[in-house]
Amino acid sequence: MNIAIAGGGIGGLTLALALHQRGISCTVYEAAPQLRPLGVGVNLLPHSVKELAELGLQEALAATAIETASLTYYNKFGQTIWSEPRGLAAGYPVPQYSIHRGELHMILLDAVLRRLGPERVVLGHQLTGFVNSGQKVQAKFTRLLDHSAVTIEADALVAADGIHSAARKQMWPNEGAPRYGQRVLWRAITEGEPFGDGRSMFMAGHPDVKFVAYPISRKLAEQGRSRINWIAELSVPEMPTRTDWNREVDISVFAEPFDSWKWEWIDIPKLIRGASAVYEFPLVDRDPLPHWRQGRVTLLGDAAHPMYPIGSNGASQAILDVRALADSLAGKGKLEAALEAYEAERLPKTANIVLLNRQNGPEQVMAIAEQRAPQGFKHIHDVMPREELEGIAARYKQVAGFTKDQVKKA
Repeated sequence: MNIAIAGGGIGGLTLALALHQRGISCTVYEAAPQLRPLGVGVNLLPHSVKELAELGLQEALAATAIETASLTYYNKFGQTIWSEPRGLAAGYPVPQYSIHRGELHMILLDAVLRRLGPERVVLGHQLTGFVNSGQKVQAKFTRLLDHSAVTIEADALVAADGIHSAARKQMWPNEGAPRYGQRVLWRAITEGEPFGDGRSMFMAGHPDVKFVAYPISRKLAEQGRSRINWIAELSVPEMPTRTDWNREVDISVFAEPFDSWKWEWIDIPKLIRGASAVYEFPLVDRDPLPHWRQGRVTLLGDAAHPMYPIGSNGASQAILDVRALADSLAGKGKLEAALEAYEAERLPKTANIVLLNRQNGPEQVMAIAEQRAPQGFKHIHDVMPREELEGIAARYKQVAGFTKDQVKKA
C-alpha cells in the first residue's frame, strides 16, 4: 500500500509517522517551498500527547514545551470564575503541553526525515484535485517551481491541506467560503517575566472581549523567564478581507479595550506592547460534512473539520484523526472499508466539537458570568454554583474525548 498525503502540517506529518510505524508506505506533498518554524502557540491535550508519545516523540516534546499544570477562567476584572489542574497535575497518565507551533512542526518534520527519508517529503507541490481510477487514485498537483502540472498515482490520497482544502472543494464544490464567527483574534508572543507558577494558562473576559495567555518555552522557563503566547479577541461584526493567519497588524487595531486589564499578577497592556509582531486571524470554521470520503480519497484535520480555537482542540483532534486512520489502514480489510471505518469513528465526534465550540465550549463559563454579574462579584458561587461550573467543564471533556478515563482507556 502506498498513501499520498497532501499537506505537511501537523496532521500530515503525524500521519506519515503513524503509517510508517505500521509498515505502510507514504509520501507527504507540501505546497510550501520550505518548511520553517512559523506560527505562535498551540496546546496539546493529554489524549493527543498520548498518541505522540506512542510515536516516540514525548522526549522531544518535554525538552521544548511547557508542561501545563492549570487552567483558570477570569472575568474582565480579573476575578476567578473557575480553575482546574491540567495534565499530570490533574491525574492524567500523560502531560498536557503548551508549545510553539513551529517547534512542534520541526519536531515532527525531523522525525519524518530521519525515519522515512528526505525523499518522502516533497516540497513545492500544491494539491489541485484528484481522479479516482479503479484501484488507484491520481492526485493532481501544481509544482510551484515552474507551475507545471504533476500527477501522482497512489493507493489512497489523504488531504490534510487545511481549511481551504482543494480536495474538500472538489468533493463539495458549492460549499463556499469558511463561516465567519463575527469575532477576530490577534495572536502574538511576548518574552518577559513569568506569571503565576510559570506553567499556568488563563482566559479572561467574555466572548466579545477576551484574552488568553500561556507560556510555551521550557528553555526560557529554566532561565527564569517566559515566552508567553497570547490571544486578544474582540467581537467584529464585519468579516475582515483576509483569512490567512499571518497578516501582521499594529496593536492600535485592537488594544484599547484591554487598557485597564492590569491586575496584581499580570499587566496585560504591557504584555501586548511587548510583542515583536502581532498577527490577525478571523474566527472561522465550516459546517460539518455528511461524509469525508470520495472513492480512495479522504480528509483529515482542518480539511475535514475546521473548528474555532476553543477548548485547545484543533491540533489535538487532527492527531486523533491520525490514530484512527492509521489503525484502520493497518487492518486486514479492503482500503475503501478502512476509509469508511475511519470516517465512521471520527466524523461524528469532530462534528459535535465543531458545534459545541460555536457555543463557546468550556469558555461559556465566562459568558454566563458576564451575563449574570456584569459588574463583577464577591464570590463566583454567588453567581454560578460549583456544580454548574463543574458540569460545563466535565461535559466538554467528555465530548472532546479527554476525560481521564477516556485517555487511560485509549
